[in-house]
Amino acid sequence: MLTDRSFAAYFGLAAQLKLFDKLDQWIRRRIRMCYWKRWCYPRTRSRELIRLGVSRRQSIRHWKSRQGHWHMAKTIASGIGMTNAWLQEQGLVSLKSLWAALAPLR
Repeated sequence: MLTDRSFAAYFGLAAQLKLFDKLDQWIRRRIRMCYWKRWCYPRTRSRELIRLGVSRRQSIRHWKSRQGHWHMAKTIASGIGMTNAWLQEQGLVSLKSLWAALAPLR
C-alpha cells in the first residue's frame, strides 16, 4: 500500500499541481468528517467546536443540524475550528507541499 510520501514521490515528476491541490482538499474534508463522526453526541460536538475556537452560537447551530457527516465537514464551523494549521498539528502531511519539495527533480 502506498503511503502519502511514496505517492507524492511516484507522481512528483508529473506537472499536476492542481491534482495535488484537489487531493489535499478532499483529504482535509474527509478528516474533518471523521472527526465529526467521532464526536457522536451533540454535547460533545458543541464542546469540541467551542474548544477549537468556534463561537457558542455557531456551535449550537451546527450540532443541531440534521445534515450528514460529509456535508457538516464543509460547514463554516468546521472550517473555523478545524483549520488547515490545526490539521497539520494533528499530523496531516500536505501532498502539495511534498510535490513542491520534489520540484528540483523535474
